[in-house]
Amino acid sequence: MLQYNRLNPLPSAEELPCSDDTPVDNELQNLIPNLLEELLTVIWADRQDWFFGVDMGIYYAPSKPAVVPDGFLSVGVDRFIHEDGRLSYVLWDEDDVIPIFALEVVSRTYGREYEEKMRLYAEIGVLYYAVYIPNRRYRKNRQPLEVYRLENGEYVLQSGDLVWMPEIGLAIGRERGTYRGRTREWLYWYDEQGRRWLTTEEKAIQERQRAEQERRKAEREQQRAEQERQRAEQERQRAEQEQQRAEQEQQRAEQEQQRAEQEQQRADRLAEKLRQLGIDPTDL
Repeated sequence: MLQYNRLNPLPSAEELPCSDDTPVDNELQNLIPNLLEELLTVIWADRQDWFFGVDMGIYYAPSKPAVVPDGFLSVGVDRFIHEDGRLSYVLWDEDDVIPIFALEVVSRTYGREYEEKMRLYAEIGVLYYAVYIPNRRYRKNRQPLEVYRLENGEYVLQSGDLVWMPEIGLAIGRERGTYRGRTREWLYWYDEQGRRWLTTEEKAIQERQRAEQERRKAEREQQRAEQERQRAEQERQRAEQEQQRAEQEQQRAEQEQQRAEQEQQRADRLAEKLRQLGIDPTDL
């Protein structure tokens, strides 16, 4: 870590330049760290002891210009210092809290990310240093995401697609996702089990999908209930028809019985008349 004499007057953030007016190479160099910062506002919503800077200068020595990573994380500092926010990150104004993580996003050509900046971050004492090349055409012999850990003053490349950082309590990795309506490969934070933290946009999409699934499920349940009601109505109608047919059969049987009784009565009357005339009906 660099040392400086605190007995000498030190410039404040207001006295130091906060921009060198040099534009970034492309929008991904802001969008990628912005996504990581946005995720932290969700993950650490109840914490106020961290700060994530995007394209902000880090002043590490009074006599030297600021180093400007694409993104960096400090833990153990006030998230908000006043309503206007930080102009830059000045170590001696932050109680010498060194950023624990720094990110460089490589554009078309390497901007000394693997040489000068790596040596400088190691000299400052940044524990984790990540270099990400978002464009496949420019990766060459490099891994898309390389994460280094400072060990004995030297950066050591960490293995694995997800790199767990216990001092931060998060892992960093890459995968395709949607951020601000754009679907591509992004950097994300992950928990210890390797589960990716979702952006507010993705959570909103999931909520809409869940709501749509619930709506469709409710519609299907309603359709099933209506079908059951219709089947029950059809069964009721069939039962009524069966009952009507049974009643009709009973009525026909009663009518046949009545006709048979009437015929028997007519036969009995005729036989009686024949007997009155002296004719035995059995002889006929």
